[in-house]
Amino acid sequence: MKIKGFWFSRSMQLLMVAALCLGGQVSADALDAKAVDTALKAAYSKYKNLKDGANADYIPALAKVDPKVYGIALVTADGKVYTMGDLDTEVSIQSISKVFTMALVMDESGTDAIMNNMGVDATGQVFNSIVAIEQYQGQEMNAMVNPGAITATSMVKGQSYDEIWSKILAKYSDFAGRKLTVLEDVYESEAATNQRNQALAQLMYAYGRIEKNPLEATDIYTRQCSVGVNAKDLAMMAATLANGGKHPITGKQVVNEEHVPEILAVMATAGLYDDSGKWLYTTGLPAKSGVGGGILAVSPGKFGIAVISPPLDAAGNSVRAQKAIADISEALGGNPYDVE
Repeated sequence: MKIKGFWFSRSMQLLMVAALCLGGQVSADALDAKAVDTALKAAYSKYKNLKDGANADYIPALAKVDPKVYGIALVTADGKVYTMGDLDTEVSIQSISKVFTMALVMDESGTDAIMNNMGVDATGQVFNSIVAIEQYQGQEMNAMVNPGAITATSMVKGQSYDEIWSKILAKYSDFAGRKLTVLEDVYESEAATNQRNQALAQLMYAYGRIEKNPLEATDIYTRQCSVGVNAKDLAMMAATLANGGKHPITGKQVVNEEHVPEILAVMATAGLYDDSGKWLYTTGLPAKSGVGGGILAVSPGKFGIAVISPPLDAAGNSVRAQKAIADISEALGGNPYDVE
């Protein structure tokens, strides 16, 4: 498919057609640089002094992160980078990691592997619910809540802990376009307090969703949540999804383009914990948050955007990040459901 000199992959064609059928417009034209700069500056200034929310404290290391950290990055599908605020501070990726482990599993085993094992439905329960597992014996889950995410980690192919972990970290690094590393203090803090996640994994193992080594899967999952990222890293990861799975700067096909629509669908369904429906209703953007303070969002065919700001609301989502992304997307016409 070719529009005004741009070729689009099959997955991007599907996303564009879907949006257009809903009345929205996903333009192939590059975003106006001045408009992007203006939108980022306005959002940064508007929310810089916002004091709502509080750092997550159930993982001790997260409570110590400076709540004033505030960085915004937007990367277009054709590789233009726009930033504002703190781009140096790394926070732990936390639940945002779930998106990219799911992508790895889809690449290795296909989308049906996710659908048929833990499922893709929103649970209607909190992200670490035991009740949700018991209700359908681990089936009506999704890879964005902890039981499904640990199960997805257990599905990554490998003969050893080190092999599995190396593949996961390499996939994250490919999405970010640079080599990422683990924040060891966060990993140690989280590993010392993850007893509930261990219980979730054992229950998923009891129901046959995790085939072996549930505690190993939990530890690898804990390690993946402790990977350090800045706002630009997250925006690059989002932009790779916006660009049909191809990194917009390195040019590497990081995930099979055929899997991108399914990845975005699960993000839209369950990306912001209990407030996923509110977020989609407000912005129309597939997104994923993490209790480290980051949120990334995808405007298919247009851009990936991310904000890092540690203070969270009651649902576990960054207060500043939600507001800033919503404002910027609205200013730039990022909502694929928007009707003119």
